[in-house]
Amino acid sequence: MEIKKLENLNADITKRWESFVQNHPNGNFFQAPAAYQFFSGVEGYAPVMIYAEEENNIKGILSSVIIKELGIKGYFSRRCIVYGGPIVKEDEKEITDNLLKELINLNARKTIYIEFRNLFDLSLNKELFKINGFEYKDHYNFNLEILSLENNLKKLNKTRRWEINKSIKEGAEIVEAKELSDVKEFYAMLKSLYIKKVKKPLPEFSFFEQFFSLPTLGKYFLVKYEGKTIGGTMCPIFRDTIYEWYECSLDKEYKNIYPGSLATWAPIEYAAKNGLKYFDFMGAGKPDEDYGVRDFKSKFGGQLVNYGRYQKIYNVIVYSLAAKSYLLVKKLIKKKDKKEY
Repeated sequence: MEIKKLENLNADITKRWESFVQNHPNGNFFQAPAAYQFFSGVEGYAPVMIYAEEENNIKGILSSVIIKELGIKGYFSRRCIVYGGPIVKEDEKEITDNLLKELINLNARKTIYIEFRNLFDLSLNKELFKINGFEYKDHYNFNLEILSLENNLKKLNKTRRWEINKSIKEGAEIVEAKELSDVKEFYAMLKSLYIKKVKKPLPEFSFFEQFFSLPTLGKYFLVKYEGKTIGGTMCPIFRDTIYEWYECSLDKEYKNIYPGSLATWAPIEYAAKNGLKYFDFMGAGKPDEDYGVRDFKSKFGGQLVNYGRYQKIYNVIVYSLAAKSYLLVKKLIKKKDKKEY
């Protein structure tokens, strides 16, 4: 058994990698070659894929991405993120352990921390992560099973269903992005949200442009009203699952149109009409923190899960400074929102 780092994404490794992920029960978009190719074309993102191989057969993979903001902020934002991994044949602990050790080795002195954002249950490997220096943190998500359009409409909270019907009745419509200009409108809206409210790093426009340029990755669903984009969702699609990676809407500006509800309903509707089986909400916050988005997502009939996250911090001082700055900004925003209210 050998642990290797991917150096060249040639046809042979792509075929074997794709087959492994497609046939693994926990296979997902973020651990597939398509995500690696996507991240490779975005400035500030450097994908790193390591894999376990025996007699030319892949036994496990761990695909990650090193992210840093552009410019001077890059030093304070260097992080390694793993979405939905590792994926290991028959969950063999020795393979998982070796993949973790290699990931740690590759990131030494390169990043401030490594974070696993779990998309499935990794609790059987909790002790293994602990031994390798990772701390577990609870983190919620919602997963929605797609049955049929009628059944998923019934699963909606009564209020959410009313909002969607009202939105459509008032003339709002769901469309797929067809031109780059559509993506630019979506990004402008998303950027405004992150500046005013979220206060977390948002990828540059090139990230969203790259996703649009690779239509096999997924879709942009936009909410249009009177010719204007007032909501939208960026959704990767892999196998039988559609993911809500980025979503935004102008709910305050269009209070009686409910673009946020329609934006999240859009991929659910698409999944029901196109034979997909699951909708992944991609996160619902920490259990011990008030999180309005969690309450919003809970109204779509999904199952609340707590797969948590694993984190290993390399540079405690830099990480602490960044965390304290973020919490301070968050408190200031809350105070401002209360005054405005």
